[in-house]
Amino acid sequence: MNLPFDSQKLRRFVPLSEISHDNFIELVNNITVEKLAASKKLFSRGDQNNVSYYLLNGEIEFTDNDGNKSTITSKSKECRFPLDENNPRQKTAITKTEIHYFSINKNLLDVLLTWDQNKNYIVNEINDTEVDDDNDWMTQLLKLDIFHKIPPANIQAMFQRIQSLPVQKDDVIIKQGEKGDFYYIIQSGSCRVMRHSKETGNKEIKIADIDAGNGFGEDALISDAPRNATVIMNTDGTLMRLAKDNFIELLKEPIIKSVNSSDAKEMIKDGAIWLDVRLHSEYQNKNIPGSINIPLFLLRSNAGKLSKENKYIVYCDTGSRSASATYILNERGYNAYLLEGGLMNNSTKKKESAA
Repeated sequence: MNLPFDSQKLRRFVPLSEISHDNFIELVNNITVEKLAASKKLFSRGDQNNVSYYLLNGEIEFTDNDGNKSTITSKSKECRFPLDENNPRQKTAITKTEIHYFSINKNLLDVLLTWDQNKNYIVNEINDTEVDDDNDWMTQLLKLDIFHKIPPANIQAMFQRIQSLPVQKDDVIIKQGEKGDFYYIIQSGSCRVMRHSKETGNKEIKIADIDAGNGFGEDALISDAPRNATVIMNTDGTLMRLAKDNFIELLKEPIIKSVNSSDAKEMIKDGAIWLDVRLHSEYQNKNIPGSINIPLFLLRSNAGKLSKENKYIVYCDTGSRSASATYILNERGYNAYLLEGGLMNNSTKKKESAA
């Protein structure tokens, strides 16, 4: 973005002072500079987010849990560092004067620092796979909620192993019923997701459109089941694809959190919600009381009906579909947990304990 000052002034902030030139330019293009009037709240104690705040000018008062107050100005030495970098925040920050500040996505910063500090990884290696020099798609990708939960080393390895695939309009990238072999990320262009099922009278309907910077094709890789939809290019473009084994190792394993039946029940008592991702007909036949039902194939288009303030325990019959659903929800910033073994496994345990 265009800054209202010489970007090199940002070099006084830590760890921006240590980042390489190319990655510093990448970071500068993705920071947000904002103004906040006096007596306004920048953040509250207990806030949780993936953002680092730096004070450019002005004065801020902090209040901790015990009511103790402290004030810093843009001339303070501590302003070289992020403001209350704890997550959740330990203090409430109120402006005493009008301030200018900038914020940085922590995940993007962490990845760029990791690239800098690992000499075995060179960003140009990505371009050797015939990727355009414009790496905006990578920046957009790293801003997705899913990458907040993946170790930077895994993201680094992903970019090392990913392959570029030029595509044309109307190319069928994956076909419903086929075996899954790759996870795809759209570098440029867009595609549509089509599906047919008994619930749609076997008529093929469009489920969603997917734009650049987003991924698809994880369902079959996670559940080891056939593809549950067809994906067709709307335009010419370029896809990046990651082989199944790499996807499982680098992306699936850090993302999917699972709980057993006992832990799930305790979470439900604390306010978590059961989410059934089976078909409506299956749900009507048998379900966990109090659960809500969103079939897996509708989850992407209906996830917005869920609240990111809640925790969800996701289940199906065996744990296969629910594993995919758990990944999809966490990918979109929800707090989702997989019920180990699904309904069938947990029903068996109940019968054994009752015998």
